[in-house]
Amino acid sequence: MKVLLISNDAGGYAHHVDAPENTTVQQMFERHVGRFHADSYLIRVNRQPAPADQVLRDGDRVSFTPLKIEGAV
Repeated sequence: MKVLLISNDAGGYAHHVDAPENTTVQQMFERHVGRFHADSYLIRVNRQPAPADQVLRDGDRVSFTPLKIEGAV
């Protein structure tokens, strides 16, 4: 399946990625961002807050936005 992955980290990017069926939000995060720290990120699927165990579907829009940007005051 294809998912639009949006990272609002310092560099920021958005692109379609392939993901296996039944991929969860947490698995997507770990694959593309790193170790899972949900309390440090605003995680949304289709612009709505999403739990870590939510299973993604083809065409979902997933975004990971850090709550604190390194170097910001």
